[in-house]
Amino acid sequence: HQLPKLDKPSLALSFLCIIGVLLTFSQPACEAFNLDVEDPAVYSGPKGSYFGYAVDFYLSDSASASVVIGAPKANTRQANVTEGGSVFYCPWSLRQSDCHPIEFDPEGDRVVLLNDTEHQVDFKSHQWFGATVRSHGDTILACAPLYSWRTEKDIPRSDATGTCYLSVHNFTKFVEYAPCRTELSDPVGQGYCQGGFSADFTMDGKVVLGGPGSYFWQGQVISAAKQDIIEAYYPGYFMQAVNGQIQTRQVQADHDDSYQGYSVAVGEFSGDQVEGKSTKQATHMDSMGSYFVCFLCFFLTMVDLLVGAPMLMVRGSDGRLEEMGRVYVYLQRSPLNLELRLPHLTGTQVFGRFGSTIAPLGDLNQDGFNDVAISCPFGGEDRQGLVYIYNGYSEGLREKPSQVIVGQWAAGTIPASFGFALRGAKDLDMNGYPDLIVGAFGVNKAVLYRSRPIVNTTASLIVSPTMINPEEKNCMVNNGNSSIPVSCVNLSFCISAEGKHLPGILDFQVEVQLDSLKHKQKGAVKRALFLDSQQPLLQKIRPLWFSADSHGLRPILNYQTTNVIEQKAQILLDCGEDNICVPDLKLAVNGDRKEVYLGDDNSLTLTFNARNEGEGGAYEAELYVVLPPEADYSGIARNNESLAQLTCSYETENQTRYLSCDLGNPMKSGTNVRTLMSSSCFFYSYLSFKNENNSHSEVVPYKLEVVVQADVILQGVSRPDKVFFPPANWKVTKNYGMEQDVGPAVEHIYELVNNGPSQISHTLLELHCPLSVQGQSLFYPLEFSTEGPINCTSDKHMNYRNLKVTCHWIGMLKGAYKQYVLECLATYSVKKMPYAIPPRVYPSGHKKVVTPVVWNKPDIENSVPLWIIILAILAGLLLLALLIYVLYRFGFFKRSLPYGTAMEKAQLKPQAASEA
Repeated sequence: HQLPKLDKPSLALSFLCIIGVLLTFSQPACEAFNLDVEDPAVYSGPKGSYFGYAVDFYLSDSASASVVIGAPKANTRQANVTEGGSVFYCPWSLRQSDCHPIEFDPEGDRVVLLNDTEHQVDFKSHQWFGATVRSHGDTILACAPLYSWRTEKDIPRSDATGTCYLSVHNFTKFVEYAPCRTELSDPVGQGYCQGGFSADFTMDGKVVLGGPGSYFWQGQVISAAKQDIIEAYYPGYFMQAVNGQIQTRQVQADHDDSYQGYSVAVGEFSGDQVEGKSTKQATHMDSMGSYFVCFLCFFLTMVDLLVGAPMLMVRGSDGRLEEMGRVYVYLQRSPLNLELRLPHLTGTQVFGRFGSTIAPLGDLNQDGFNDVAISCPFGGEDRQGLVYIYNGYSEGLREKPSQVIVGQWAAGTIPASFGFALRGAKDLDMNGYPDLIVGAFGVNKAVLYRSRPIVNTTASLIVSPTMINPEEKNCMVNNGNSSIPVSCVNLSFCISAEGKHLPGILDFQVEVQLDSLKHKQKGAVKRALFLDSQQPLLQKIRPLWFSADSHGLRPILNYQTTNVIEQKAQILLDCGEDNICVPDLKLAVNGDRKEVYLGDDNSLTLTFNARNEGEGGAYEAELYVVLPPEADYSGIARNNESLAQLTCSYETENQTRYLSCDLGNPMKSGTNVRTLMSSSCFFYSYLSFKNENNSHSEVVPYKLEVVVQADVILQGVSRPDKVFFPPANWKVTKNYGMEQDVGPAVEHIYELVNNGPSQISHTLLELHCPLSVQGQSLFYPLEFSTEGPINCTSDKHMNYRNLKVTCHWIGMLKGAYKQYVLECLATYSVKKMPYAIPPRVYPSGHKKVVTPVVWNKPDIENSVPLWIIILAILAGLLLLALLIYVLYRFGFFKRSLPYGTAMEKAQLKPQAASEA
């Protein structure tokens, strides 16, 4: 495209113009690859039949493509048989999923006539017919591993020997094959064989059966040619002699419980073009009870071995064992030389049973290496089941799946078990890519996923001129009412698409997006596409995006294809003769404080001073400030109205918080930008811009010391502030029943307050009060009460006399006979604060609370008996009478004139009289 520039002042040109082409067909590879999960074919069976327990493709030359699905708990038309099991035939078409049962065995339980008496000889109820289903050409093999039979009439029921049936020549003939139904039908022999528990066909049509219960669970593997089985079958005979049948034999007793034949697979191991068999017994084992199962895949030219261990325990990050499941990959480097590849494929869903089933898929992505599907039938958020698709390469399987298919049904009364059965490596819709069928017997479903054709693309990109002069206006762009001249750049690109079985014509859409301007163009291409046109050139050029669609199943772009190509076009700038702008950005950071306290709500103001001291502008210049976890960003401030307001955004990425501020585009040489940030501790900041040279400033750290500090105070008060003793009507007694019998009540209240700013998490408060003074009892502790999450203990029992409490005082004074002072000392010390940073000093202190005890004088009148008072009065009166009598006897009561006789008055001299 030609990309001209819109001549607007706000759209400054970038120094470097990156032009990219992004090619994609359908959804991205990280979500899904080429198995179509949007429109699968879903087959349904009878409720409770376990439809989907076993699945396989049926591709006969004379019959239409279809699938066969086992339902081992289905009821059939067999007389007197309950849940005998069935196999369903489901023809495939784009919009049809009808299924009908295949009548392998229409008969019920069989009887024999002995001594004119009928005896039942086999038992088909609950035999799980259809638990194993395999196909080869026009032949279908279906087995009932729990089928039982007996040969003697006195045995009420025999053991599960198992049996299988073959449908040959497109359902025109059915034959039974029960190799474990022999004369050795007892636990020592093949009585517990469960023949058909696993089964497979070799490439030339030989049947391979696994019977894990033979010979006290040593197990065995049995194989015979399909044609020999057909020729040996006679309907009235229970025991067959099949020509050419081979089987493993009983070995030493220490091989009991080996379960050989639990799963079987066939492949070429020796290099002699003769297929061998692999059984459950694996060459590597991490733990007992892991349930190892084997499957074979072709990664290179020889058969490789995959071993699943769905119940393997894996030790997690916390050291505990968890059941995750694992799949081991053995590469056959030479005949019979299996090499274990590392790392193993380990499940990620606890109890998901990763590795329960492994299915070779063939080459899904057409890269020359075969791929596999691995099930996790109990995985997913709702235990709906998962199927992982792993692509092969020269060294085995890639570590990460290219696609994860999630089941459509959540777990109900039982898990859906999506993925319990898997079959692949067959191209059902004949589009050249193998398909996959998945069974979910818990919901009686089977799902067919078809593969999309894969598109491989190549692209080329040419940009001219490579040096753009913004002053050259060589194009015209319509700007509403008029056309304006703009500068142009020519962009030419060529895209070609290749792939197996692609549609003849691919519909595509080209979208060019340059900031707010979009241009779309549609077209069609058979082999290659070439476009050349004009578009406006803006400051940022984004990739072009392609999508493709076709009729029917949509193709998808190969996720391994390089889908982005880039070319550069420089813009002629005022940066000297070399046209190279080399900005030199400097950054200084200052703060209004050197330390902050954890828990402090006061904001911190940081000043950032950014300047460009280099040559030319710095394009798309931005300031980045990485915030520490302890700080919260509050905003940008201006302490000078002449400063321009910056545009900043607060972002979080990978648990890292940072602030991004736009400093201009471009930030010209000599520009000085100053900004203030309020926050509340170690900040990292730097400048970034899009110039090719010197595009980052040095990281500037601002160290802010974070301090832990708490201001803790202890307050205390006494209620009442003094105590008078003894109280009124108080009696001394030795038998205390109530709190009032002890003495007056005293309450001490203590309050511990943290004024912050930091928090405290563990503080010890101790209270010491005297119980006695000078041998006299002073204080009787009654009880204590607290508020908040506080735990209190005492070295003395509270209320040890078990007095009846009618108030809530913490103590009672007792037996105070003189002037006492109750002095309690409370001390506190902070032991822990909830921070990784220790405080400089742990707060501590003390507080005294004093309660004076004042002695009350006794009331005498109330304490002297009445008779004593009366006697004292009488004695007083008697004493008064006696005193009067004595005075009388001494003449005390005889009266005399005050100045003598009259003669004596006359003789008085005037002076003497005057003096008198």
